[in-house]
Amino acid sequence: MSQSDNSTPPSATVLTELAPRIGFGSRVRKSPFFEATLRWGCKAYSIYNHMYMPLYYESPVADYWKLIETVTLWDVAVERQLEITGPDAARFLQYMTPRNLSTMAVGQCKYVVICDQHGGVINDPVLLKLGANQFWLSMADSDLLLWAKGLQANSGFNVALSEPDVSPLQVQGPASVQAMTDLFGDWIGDLKYYRFAETVFDGMPLVVSRTGWSSERGYEIFLRDSVYGDKLWELIMAAGQRHGIAPGAPSTIRRIEGGLLSYGADMDLSVNPYELGLARLIDLDMPADFVGKGALRRIAAEGPLRKLVGMELAGEPLSGPNEEPWSLLDGEGGMAGKLTSAVYSPRLDRNIALALVRRDLATDGRQLEVARPRAPMMGTVVPFPFHDPQKQIPAT
Repeated sequence: MSQSDNSTPPSATVLTELAPRIGFGSRVRKSPFFEATLRWGCKAYSIYNHMYMPLYYESPVADYWKLIETVTLWDVAVERQLEITGPDAARFLQYMTPRNLSTMAVGQCKYVVICDQHGGVINDPVLLKLGANQFWLSMADSDLLLWAKGLQANSGFNVALSEPDVSPLQVQGPASVQAMTDLFGDWIGDLKYYRFAETVFDGMPLVVSRTGWSSERGYEIFLRDSVYGDKLWELIMAAGQRHGIAPGAPSTIRRIEGGLLSYGADMDLSVNPYELGLARLIDLDMPADFVGKGALRRIAAEGPLRKLVGMELAGEPLSGPNEEPWSLLDGEGGMAGKLTSAVYSPRLDRNIALALVRRDLATDGRQLEVARPRAPMMGTVVPFPFHDPQKQIPAT
């Protein structure tokens, strides 16, 4: 045979094509811990508050098991801080949220909702009170700073609004208290749930809080000078080594198990707090005025049109979380709502989900058709959270 006879015919040639590359340029920011996440093997990133956010290291499932069995370190610098200072800081903050803040103490954290004039949710941040006239709102994925600037522009409140050089990490998991104690000392064990302390550690200015987005015992470390990002990351990893620490990221599996809501997925401007089961965060009787008070009073009187519910989904385990909402049908061709977040839980060995459902259909045991693209499935309304329903784990 000639050389040409031995060659692969064109019809059998396999063409290797590079996957499309998505580039963002300098408009998407990197955190002070970004290089560390690369070194420690982050395999995927998302975009959150105009920044790169790690998604997983070994795999979403492997990272989940490490979170619930040992301790993990997360780069969550994407949780940008909106700092509110000035003589009217407390009054302005109360104007922003329907949660009554009149008894909030310095050193305390609170989960709050920020609503627009129609009662729609703009953001669901964690609030930290650093002083009588100094607050941080640790933001979810929306431009809360711009909303606050718009409110302040014509409000007459004497406040200053800024995004300070503050970048949080989270240390989450059952061994987090041991790892944090080895790093900072015994005072970590005395830090109460939803409280924080300011400290300087090895020259680094920090705020350390008993908070997190994992439904596990955990802490957040707010670095107040980005130059120390790499140093802080490595010190935490070294302190946690004997406790099995691993790099990680917010776990979709664990947050759905625990009923934690994700802004942009489970809520947005079209959803109000009553639909989300967050009536406890609204005080319509307090003397202070706040944005959306009239709208929320009307919704409370009439009742919400939808309700956030848990769902169990029949069928084979989902290969990953849903990347878009799935419509829910009532069995007669009518719209019943939408499934907002879904995932397979390896611990519970079933598909679990959160969904916004018509009020008349939001009853336990109700079956609804999930219009999943190319593979419809049936779902059943069930109580949630799916694991630790009293949320005792993070508070212990």
